[in-house]
Amino acid sequence: MKKILITGASGFIGSFIAEEALRQGLETWAAVRKSSSRKYLTDSRLHFIELDLDNPDDLHGKLADSGFDYVVHAAGATKCLHRDDFYRVNTTGTANLATAVADTCHGLQRFVFISSLSVFGPVRDDRPDTPITDGDTPCPTTAYGDSKLLAEETLDRIPGLHFSVLRPTGVYGPREKDYFMMAESIKRHVDFAAGLKPQHLTFIYVKDLVQAVFLALEHGRDGARYIVSDGQTYSSRTFSDLIRRELGNPWLLRIKSPLWLLRMITAAGDRLGRVTGRMTALNNDKYEIMRQRNWRCDITPAVTELGYKPAYDLDRGVHEAMQWYKDNKWI
Repeated sequence: MKKILITGASGFIGSFIAEEALRQGLETWAAVRKSSSRKYLTDSRLHFIELDLDNPDDLHGKLADSGFDYVVHAAGATKCLHRDDFYRVNTTGTANLATAVADTCHGLQRFVFISSLSVFGPVRDDRPDTPITDGDTPCPTTAYGDSKLLAEETLDRIPGLHFSVLRPTGVYGPREKDYFMMAESIKRHVDFAAGLKPQHLTFIYVKDLVQAVFLALEHGRDGARYIVSDGQTYSSRTFSDLIRRELGNPWLLRIKSPLWLLRMITAAGDRLGRVTGRMTALNNDKYEIMRQRNWRCDITPAVTELGYKPAYDLDRGVHEAMQWYKDNKWI
C-alpha cells in the first residue's frame, strides 16, 4: 500500500484530498497542528502527525524513516494581519517541509505543491480577451501571491526533489468560507461587485482540484507548473446569479463599488484588523485581488499532460455547494 502525507488536511481543500486518498486505498497521513479542528477528518483509517513547519529540526525528526511515496502540500495562509506572516507560512514553511522531505523520504515519487493563480497578478489586464498562460512571467501584486511564487522558486533549488505545482484559480465548494460570504450577503438581499469595468472570472470546484492533485501525483512533470480551472470564463455577475437561484431568487440590491471607494474601504479594514487583532474580509491584499479585471486562464497543459478533465462547471458546482450549506445549516 502506498503512503501519502497531506499537509493542511484539516482545511477546506486538504480535507477533500484526504477523503480521495482514502477512497483510492492509500495509507493516508493527515498533517495537522495541535489546535487544528478534526471535524472533517473522522475516518478511522486516517493517521495523524503533528508537524511544525516553522521548525526544520522537528520536521526532520518526525519525517525520518517515514517512507512516504507522495506528499501533497496544501497547508498555507490566505489571510494574515501582518505581511511577513505570508512569507513565514507560505514561503519559509514550504521550504522547510520540502527540504525535510527531500532529506528523509528517499523513495518519494512526487511532491505536489498547491500554489495559486494569484502568482501572476494582473499580467493580462491590458488584454481582457487573452488568457493567462503558464508561460507568462508572474508579477504578483499581493503578499499572498508573492509568497506563493517565492515558495515555488524554493522548490526549484532543492536537489533531488521530484515536484509539480498546481496553480488553481478561485476554489469553491462545500466547507469553503470566503465565497460562502457572498451567499450570506445575497440571503440578506445585497450583491456587491468590485469595479465598474467588466471583470472576467474563473473558478474551480474543489473536487476538480482534488482530481488535478492525484493526476499530478501520477503524471506530473518534474518542475512543471499547471494552471487549473473549470476551463470556462464567467462574467462578474454569473456567480451571484447562480447563488440567488439556489436561494429561491430573493429580491436583490446590486451595488457596484468604484475601485477608489473600494480602496478606501479595504484600507480602513486593514487598519481595523491591526487595532483589533482580527483579520477583516476586506483588506489591502483583498483589494488587489478584487481590482484585477482579467482572470481568464489557459488549462491546456493540465489537460494534455495530466489528463485533467474538469467535471464541474459553475452551474453544477454552485448547486452542489449550496445544497451542502443548506444541509449543514450554514444558510
